Amino acid sequence: MYHRRQIEKVLERVKNQFPVLLLTGPRQVGKTTLLQHISDKRYTQLTFDDPLLREQAKADPNLFFINNPPPLLMDEIQYVPALFPYLKMQVDRSRKDGDYLMTGSQAFVMMKNVSESLAGRVGIMELQGISLRESGECDFDLPFIPDDAYLEKREKKLTPYIELWPAIYRGYMPELVFNPEKDRDIFYTSYVQTYIERDVRQLTQVADESLYLKFMVALAARSGELLNYDSIAKDIGVSNDTVKRWVSILQTSGIIYLLQPYFNNHLKRAIKTPKVYFMDTGLLAYLTKWPTHETLANGAKAGNVFETFIISEIIKSYLNAGKVNVPIYFYRDQNGREIDLVIESADTLYPVEIKMSASPNLSMAKHFKALDDVVGMKRGTGVILCQYGRKLWLSDDVVSLPVEYI
Repeated sequence: MYHRRQIEKVLERVKNQFPVLLLTGPRQVGKTTLLQHISDKRYTQLTFDDPLLREQAKADPNLFFINNPPPLLMDEIQYVPALFPYLKMQVDRSRKDGDYLMTGSQAFVMMKNVSESLAGRVGIMELQGISLRESGECDFDLPFIPDDAYLEKREKKLTPYIELWPAIYRGYMPELVFNPEKDRDIFYTSYVQTYIERDVRQLTQVADESLYLKFMVALAARSGELLNYDSIAKDIGVSNDTVKRWVSILQTSGIIYLLQPYFNNHLKRAIKTPKVYFMDTGLLAYLTKWPTHETLANGAKAGNVFETFIISEIIKSYLNAGKVNVPIYFYRDQNGREIDLVIESADTLYPVEIKMSASPNLSMAKHFKALDDVVGMKRGTGVILCQYGRKLWLSDDVVSLPVEYI
């Protein structure tokens, strides 16, 4: 059974505006299923997971396109970067929008070749796991910006999210979300093995797979924290440069997101180190070996996990609206002032605090005024995202919102 994805409308528009549509994202998030849904019977579907087809395409790319004319749906395109210059020639001959649909797990080689060979010819969108909106069949597709217009529209389509921590623990992979009988641990064991085997070893030549897995566990334990390369390197016994390279692999694979600090020339004391977040809390919980959703919700890292969950949901709200460059940051300065999330929209900055608490109070917004120092920008409505059950204004410019408003 097909489950609707919120990015569908965006993909239809992109397909009708570019000769090539590339849908990127982690493995198993539903990229192929989605492109199959928006294509029609005219499209020939090929997957480069097939080693024979992969070798044929590498051996003679020109012959490959002669044998496989458009419209064409190509799965796992990252395995055959040699095709891109020839794809450019095919596109330039016909210039017909929607001729080529492609999926790919974001990899260094693939994205480099796309940018060099297909500039101006390709629309690139990113898909992540199932959002809470999608799992609750909520028909609302605006990116999260807590201004008056957003809040008014969101209130008309609120969907209650029950059993939040079981959902956080289980994760956002379509196979797990829509098949509750599937065993979570078996799925993630296979997922991690497949990811390391296919994407890491084949595409990036990581020599020691067990050490890379140890690195993933160390990073998962730090989700929601400032990214400290030295600390991770010391923990697993590798060089600082190796950790930086491995972080880049996870980032380009869509497994993690590096949230950058908000910074401009007028904020002299703002720090410049990013924070790291896993995009799937199910994978995070699996790697850090929490046995149940109850232990996860009551564990020492519960606050970080909840923050990771909120950040990933907000990011998905942007990606599913076709906004690949997500305008979110965090703020921290050397005076100890910190804001979990800063959303930039035009000339306005919206400060957001993320709290597990069900008892919001105005003191949680005490650092929002730090954004008043930003020249040329104004501070918008401040938000406390928490587990209190309804919207509550704490002052004339600070509002507490439940998770349902994302």
